[in-house]
Amino acid sequence: MIISQKKPIEEVLESVKDFDKIAIVGCKSCATQCKTGGEEEATELKEILEGQGKTVTAIIMPDESCQKLLVKKELKALKDTDTQAVISMACGDGVQTVAVNQKIPVFPSNNTMFLGQIERIGIFNEACRMCGDCVLGVTGGICPITKCAKSLVNGPCGGAKNGKCEVNPDNNCAWIDIYNKLVETGQVDNLLKTNPVKNHSAYAYPRQINIKGEK
Repeated sequence: MIISQKKPIEEVLESVKDFDKIAIVGCKSCATQCKTGGEEEATELKEILEGQGKTVTAIIMPDESCQKLLVKKELKALKDTDTQAVISMACGDGVQTVAVNQKIPVFPSNNTMFLGQIERIGIFNEACRMCGDCVLGVTGGICPITKCAKSLVNGPCGGAKNGKCEVNPDNNCAWIDIYNKLVETGQVDNLLKTNPVKNHSAYAYPRQINIKGEK
């Protein structure tokens, strides 16, 4: 799940200060879970904008704001509304998906933070760096790239104290957690394996995956 946080409302209002007719596009998926772009947040933003003398021409709530064709279809609702700008309440990908389907300015209301897991309602933990070279099969399902402050792939740095990371003592040492998990799952021999050093320059961005095999 993509985790986002709200920008300060003053920053959002500043971005649309030159526009009077504004549409709001939220997201029923990740942003709703994060409480940054669901129906409740969109309604709240609408009230704030109207309090500033703006006209909110529409609130659009796609199931997933990162689905290009779905968003294109939903945005047809703006066709005859004289909308001058759009505020996207989704993640950065959602903002770009709205923008590619519009010929008017699109502004984000959120900061995109990380790909994470829901610990419980309202608490999110960063889980995956999306590095494109997954080692979870040999590290007990715990990502050393994300969970280790130094992204070490072949064991701890030696600076851990009382099971905590020397860089951020609020966090567990990832490699102690990995060791404990490997013991628990009967895979402790994985620690004898050497993982290739990560080549963080291996990709030319932006990347694309095409499962259809079409050009």
